[in-house]
Amino acid sequence: MEIYLETPLKTTDLEKLKIGDKVFISGTIYSGRDAAHKRLVELLENGKELPFDVEGQIIYYVGPAPAPPGRPIGSAGPTTSYRMDPYAPALLNVGLKAMIGKGPRSEEVIASMQKNNAVYLAAIGGAAVVMADSIKEAKIIAYEDLGPEAIREMKVENFPCIVANDVQGNDIYKEGVKKYKKEGF
Repeated sequence: MEIYLETPLKTTDLEKLKIGDKVFISGTIYSGRDAAHKRLVELLENGKELPFDVEGQIIYYVGPAPAPPGRPIGSAGPTTSYRMDPYAPALLNVGLKAMIGKGPRSEEVIASMQKNNAVYLAAIGGAAVVMADSIKEAKIIAYEDLGPEAIREMKVENFPCIVANDVQGNDIYKEGVKKYKKEGF
């Protein structure tokens, strides 16, 4: 099934999603990798305000290449998500609704998504240029010293993803393996 979503996300937007659904996102999303996530969680632990309101938002695990002339961003393929697993539950607890990356998530993160009615979306690995084509604007809003890992606010149109973990705790990585084992692959 193809589903079109606009940010900020609402729980009702996410409850209808099932693993394997194709999702196209429009609106504002944020970039962030492990160094930025560590800083965000430290702010939360110290009772300080985050550099952006995560309520209903999406964080894309990406460290984009520099923008070529006339483009808002360079190649923007997903990074491996498990590096953000130590930080994801804290952000989900304060309203983050979706994360985009590649690869499976830990049981702790899946449980936190279920508790917080959030999802994990898989981006297309190896298609960084395709992903960048959906990004219409990008600006650094925090941690410029991290270079490509700085937090960016990005305006996207029909940003393509696949639902990897839904709000019910289903996991495409586990279900896919079961399916192929059952079918004899």
